[in-house]
Amino acid sequence: MDIQSIKRRFGIIGNSPVLNRAIEVAYRVAPTDLSVLILGESGAGKEVFPQIIHQYSARKHGPYIAVNCGAIPEGTIDSELFGHEKGSFTGAHEKRSGYFEVADNGSIFLDEVSELPLSTQVRLLRVLETGEFLKVGSSKVLKTNVRIIAATNVDIIKLLGKGKFREDLYYRLNTVPVYIPPLRDRKEDILILFRKFSMDFAERYRMPEIILDEEARQMLIQYSWPGNIRQLKNITEQISIIEKNREIDAGVLRKYLPDYSEEKLPALINSAFDKSFASEREILYKILFDMKSDITDLKKLVHEIIEKSPHDINIESDHLMDKLYSSDEAAYDKVASRLPDLKRDNSSHIEDTEEIIEESLSLQDKEMELIRKALEKYGGRRKMAASELGISERTLYRKIKQYNID
Repeated sequence: MDIQSIKRRFGIIGNSPVLNRAIEVAYRVAPTDLSVLILGESGAGKEVFPQIIHQYSARKHGPYIAVNCGAIPEGTIDSELFGHEKGSFTGAHEKRSGYFEVADNGSIFLDEVSELPLSTQVRLLRVLETGEFLKVGSSKVLKTNVRIIAATNVDIIKLLGKGKFREDLYYRLNTVPVYIPPLRDRKEDILILFRKFSMDFAERYRMPEIILDEEARQMLIQYSWPGNIRQLKNITEQISIIEKNREIDAGVLRKYLPDYSEEKLPALINSAFDKSFASEREILYKILFDMKSDITDLKKLVHEIIEKSPHDINIESDHLMDKLYSSDEAAYDKVASRLPDLKRDNSSHIEDTEEIIEESLSLQDKEMELIRKALEKYGGRRKMAASELGISERTLYRKIKQYNID
């Protein structure tokens, strides 16, 4: 196998070992009929590898169909993939063949396969296992001889845990995985790609090629490239069109790198950000220490009140009791119960008060009181009393016996 000839044939640019490994795996699995799952971030160039697999397989003379599963509405995806019968749903004015029928003896590339609905995943699993499928609105089983190549830019393992992707389908698709590295893991290829894109746009727009100075080249290499090759190509095109000066320095390049910050670079730089972060951290520590000190004082106060009699307690300030009330009302209630001569008014201050008369909140006591009042109101007539209370006369009789009400 000559990897360089494959690169030239499919327009692949780069010499990084991880890229060469992906090409090698795709080439070696091509002659088989195994299902292949291509993994990689968006914009990393996954769409080229299904073509490599198809062109170096025995199916190269058969049809090749690429389907973006994420771009097809959920309501029509089954019809697109498997076809439908006339009248099977609203708008089905005629019979239609799906991609699996059209691509018989060829290959289908299912991009963004993780976007498939669960119902469609069941249909796809049947094709992988038996080569059979049903058109929408038909009961006739059809056969197809199609090789399936799928791709995704998300972690399907996480989708399995959430129940959004079938585990059996995942293992059927993932017979041979091909991992496409992100651009940040191909640093040696970044300048080569930039130069290629710069030359292409210079030729397309009939203008001189843009050139980077040394600092700009290093910035390009160290940038994280979340959009991968697609993002690099777009930025190169923007600079080619917008900038009059064809020699680009780091200051100009920085304007075209979204969310550019030195923290994304591997170089260790002591920036103002680090100092401000350290300052904020010191402030947080100080607040935590102050809170700990307040909590310690409150604990001492609670302990003093619980252990000593109220006459021996020396309350340093109302402010401390305010803290106790605002931080732990349960603790405040416990303290207040030991201080019958103290209470909190509407303005949240503690002041002297007279005797506190506690009212019973027992449901049983309240129920007994209401039954007695109803019987007194109607002169002992249970039927009238039961109607007033909203219960049956039998229930009232049972309550009278239960509470021993005269």
